Amino acid sequence: MTNIAEMPKPTTIVFGTDGWRARVADEYTFENVRRCADGVARYVVDRGEQAKGIVIAYDRRFASEHFAAAAAEVLLAHDIPVAFAAHAVPTQMSSYEVVERGAAAGIVITASHNPWTDNGFKVKSPAGSAAGPDILATIEGQIARNGGTAIERRPFADAEAAGLVERYDPYEGYEKYLRRTLDLDALKAADVHVLVEPMWGAGAGWISRLLAGGRIRVTEIHQERNPYFGGVNPEPIRPNVDEALSMLAGGGYDLGLLLDGDADRAGAADERGTFIHQLEVTGLLMYYLAEYRGLRQPVVISVNNTSMAHRLGERYGIKVYETSVGFKYIGPKMIETGAMMGAEESGGFGFGMHLPERDGVYADLLLLDLFLREKAAGRWPVSKAIAHFHEVAGPSWYRRIDIHFDRSEYAEVKRRLLVDLREKAPAELAGQPVTKVVPLATNDGFKFFVADGSWLLVRTSGTEPLVRVYTEATSEATREAMITAGEKLVRGT
Repeated sequence: MTNIAEMPKPTTIVFGTDGWRARVADEYTFENVRRCADGVARYVVDRGEQAKGIVIAYDRRFASEHFAAAAAEVLLAHDIPVAFAAHAVPTQMSSYEVVERGAAAGIVITASHNPWTDNGFKVKSPAGSAAGPDILATIEGQIARNGGTAIERRPFADAEAAGLVERYDPYEGYEKYLRRTLDLDALKAADVHVLVEPMWGAGAGWISRLLAGGRIRVTEIHQERNPYFGGVNPEPIRPNVDEALSMLAGGGYDLGLLLDGDADRAGAADERGTFIHQLEVTGLLMYYLAEYRGLRQPVVISVNNTSMAHRLGERYGIKVYETSVGFKYIGPKMIETGAMMGAEESGGFGFGMHLPERDGVYADLLLLDLFLREKAAGRWPVSKAIAHFHEVAGPSWYRRIDIHFDRSEYAEVKRRLLVDLREKAPAELAGQPVTKVVPLATNDGFKFFVADGSWLLVRTSGTEPLVRVYTEATSEATREAMITAGEKLVRGT
């Protein structure tokens, strides 16, 4: 007797802190990408904004251009014109194109810094920011309803022949857009040598091209397309960027600038190959905007970002807002408050004078501008400028670890952390009394402050069986003690 397998249930698609991501050929399939595109299309149609069109971009991951074409075919079946990237581009270029064109939305096929096995689907709002919770909830509702149904689509070539598809290259327009708020010629004229690490991603060639034709020397590594990303996750943190750090430590360079796989995250290192961690970059960029650009508009940071922002806010008279983790919260808050900058712990930075969305290329160029101005002030090399910055902003010893669990035990881990900790928070951590406990607004964790101002944040994941533990401390020893205490808290030991 033959057993007939039940038809598989449609994948439940939920957008996390920045888009939906999954493993290619497992949950990330052409069918599910079409479902996501159908959700976006119906959101736009319900608003009567089909004529505004939708911008589509994609990164260098496996088959990204083909997934992008599949998404376009669904939009075209709804009579929505499509602006389609002529080649892989950084995620923020879709934000730029959405704003410039007055488009109804943007779609980006990318899994950002995820492992090479994954791909993803991001949505941009008409303002160019990451689509906020309200928009995503509507789109998720549409996706939930289209599972198991045939998704209508129009052949890409047919629609392109009919004039409904426009291929775009954002470089020329983006360069002009940059020059509104940044003196590229001054950067090009600098007598420095910069190492650029784009991590095989969509940002390859952008910084070196923008800085070409002047005195500045730019060496860029890993420019070729490699969907395997050299065997590392394309996130610009250690140990993924250790090859670049080793090159810097070998001498001959003044600064390292780093990008992630879709170039919406930024990173940096000094002339000695010392990694400048993400919280430091947040503080440096805020210091630059206040000290050298004279800006005083608000700053928006995620709850797991640096206390230096608050100290700099007090120094310069700048209001600082905190949001939940993810640019889907930061971007809308930037727009609401007229913020000059938004920053998340993972290295994503957006700017009110530029785009309310993360732009690693722009952030790296601002860092370069900062250090050149510090050089003119006599604070050079970069390591000396960093030391001066901490004299202004205070200390920041940061570390994050991810603690993985079996799926079978994860529900109990979450119950213990989210229920028990609410009822009985620890009285001390790392030998210091806990002075304040802050439940996260997303109900997925807690942030604990101790007497010297150091903090520990415990946050459970809603998409995978892991708990993230973050700390920012006043010294290296306190940092290690806090992260150890956090790990014990999570493991229940």
